[in-house]
Amino acid sequence: MRAALESLLRERKLDVTLTAAGEIAPPERLAATGDAALDASLGGGLRRGHLSEIAGPASSGRSSVAVTALAAAAERGEAVALVDACDTFDPASAAARGLALERLLWVRPPAPSSLPLGTGDADGARALKAFSLILQAGGFGLVVLDLADVPVQVLRRSPWYRTTSTWMRIARIVEGSETVALLIGGERIARSAGGVTIALEPSPGRWQGVTHRARLFTGVSTAPRVVRARG
Repeated sequence: MRAALESLLRERKLDVTLTAAGEIAPPERLAATGDAALDASLGGGLRRGHLSEIAGPASSGRSSVAVTALAAAAERGEAVALVDACDTFDPASAAARGLALERLLWVRPPAPSSLPLGTGDADGARALKAFSLILQAGGFGLVVLDLADVPVQVLRRSPWYRTTSTWMRIARIVEGSETVALLIGGERIARSAGGVTIALEPSPGRWQGVTHRARLFTGVSTAPRVVRARG
């Protein structure tokens, strides 16, 4: 049985076998992202107590979607957290998009080593540990783990990334809570049965901001595709 379950998880098929994923969540168990079109596709927002993800290549608007969701949660009076694996978050740009920074816990790497950020497995492993600890602490409306700038080839070599039990453990931590756990990556990583994948495609646009941290675009219209489990 265990081997069969692990096989389904590796193939991202387990969530389609769980009928609970097709249940309609009550409004109080949904967290609006602040994007009206996306929230309509989600049926009102992301489900609390579940792990969801934003997946897409660079320039697809994944940071913009995440910042909009963080801003919406902060506006509701919730504490929010961002675990920034590669130290790419730009507070000034996020504040300009309405994120109340006083409600944000921003976790980023320590002083850089001899390796550029994002090129070593330790960056992702440390970020995952911080993500797990914040979820265990509780009290946050939305907690985001941004792995988008860790090269996919580095992640795929990482045992913690490939191990299905890693993401099952994260899903169990957040299960039943009022927290939305959200991953950002260049590819699909994981989601719980009641979570969704917000798949983004590249969009033309230009960088917004004047510092090297600026990761948001102006003039970009994201077209997310929501992938959810079938009941």
